[in-house]
Parts: sequence; C-alpha cells; structure tokens
Amino acid sequence: MSDLVLELVGLTAGYGDNPIVHDFSARLYRGSITTLIGGNGAGKSTLLRAIYGTNRWFSGQVVFRGEALEKLEPVARLKRGIGFVPQGRCNFPTMTVAENLKMGCYTLPGQKHAAAIERVVALFPVLRSKWRIEAGNMSGGEQQVLEMAMVLMLEPSLLLLDEPSLGLSPKMQADVFATVKQIASIGVTVLVVEQNVRGALMISDQAWVMEQGRKFMEGPAKEVRTDPRIRQAYLGGNIKHHAA
Repeated sequence: MSDLVLELVGLTAGYGDNPIVHDFSARLYRGSITTLIGGNGAGKSTLLRAIYGTNRWFSGQVVFRGEALEKLEPVARLKRGIGFVPQGRCNFPTMTVAENLKMGCYTLPGQKHAAAIERVVALFPVLRSKWRIEAGNMSGGEQQVLEMAMVLMLEPSLLLLDEPSLGLSPKMQADVFATVKQIASIGVTVLVVEQNVRGALMISDQAWVMEQGRKFMEGPAKEVRTDPRIRQAYLGGNIKHHAA
C-alpha cells in the first residue's frame, strides 16, 4: 500500500542483554495518529526508542518507507524522516524561542534555516508571540509545542511522541492534543505514548495495546476505547463524559 510509512516485523528490542519488547508487528500509515497504550513497564517507551534506534535491537525489522532501518544509528533515521520528542522537557530553557528554533535546524544546510523556522512559526503562531521569551518561562503546553516544532523543522514523515501531555493542566493537555491533530493534518504520521489515554484515543485513528512487552490488541481507536477490557483497565469503565 503506497501510504504505508512504517512496518514493524517481529521486532524485539531492549537494553543490555534484556529484551523488553518481544516480537512486535504492526503498521502505520501516512497522516494517521496512533496511540500506544499499556501499563507502567509494558514497553511503550522502549518501543518508541527501538523505532528511533536509541536502544538495543535483538531481532526483527523496522521498515520505514520501504527501507529496513534496524541497523542504522538514530542520526541516520532522523535524516530519513523519523522525528522523536522524548518524555520530559527537552528544550533549552535559558534560551529564547528564537534561539531554540535555530538550534533545531542543526542538521539542515544553512540556507534552509530561515524557511524551516518560518514554516513552523506559521503552523504554530504562539511561537511568534513568544519569540524573545526564554523557553523555561513559557507554560508547559507552550514548551511542548516548541519541542514538537523543533523536530518538525526537519520535515519528518513520522513523529514519535512520548507522553506529550504529562504534567500539564487539562486545558494545556487539550491544546497539545489539538496540536497533534494539526500535525497529522499536514500528512505527518504520529505515534504517541500518552498517560491521558482517554484524550489521546479521542484524537487517534488507531490504537495499539501492549502488555509485558507484547502486542495485546490493535484496532481502530473507537473500537479499542469501547472495548470492555480497555475501559476497565485504562478508562475507569466510563468514557461518556469526555471532551477532547
């Protein structure tokens, strides 16, 4: 299928001599949002890092746009179009928004910097309004938008997000989810690990569920969020009164 962006085939990965993710197979398609669900220690973040190449690959394949990447370093994967925003703040807090965006261009040729910055500022106007503000003085939601913008300047086809709304207020969480939808609307495929399972599923096209490092379930997000097992384990048994 021409819109296939990422295919994982029997992927096993982890740290040191310890596999955490076991025999994981799944597919992602262009412009889709997929939420990765699982309890603490299920292997969610490990799977994201395995796709980006920052942990140990044991076996299986990571096929991105038709090319097997499992033996490539993270920088090579970044250059091919995989962006990763890890959990926690990952900007330069004592530098301004403008300076952070300039740092985000580090792998681009110099003549492309201005256009890349203008592109993400047009996508996220809040960044222009905070142009000379130090990143550490912005709200948590605004910092998350900045971090996503820094990665998007490299025009990835696939964006990996690890807990983008962690620690944010409900209003800021809603803003982050709206930003994720906006990113997907321009054709970027998004795979997100998110502690706010309910909010993430409401904006997602599909969901993967992990248990003990293995894929337990996958399907359209609407079907997954109404599955009795998922409602009981992650949604408190009730999903009726949520506003995305």
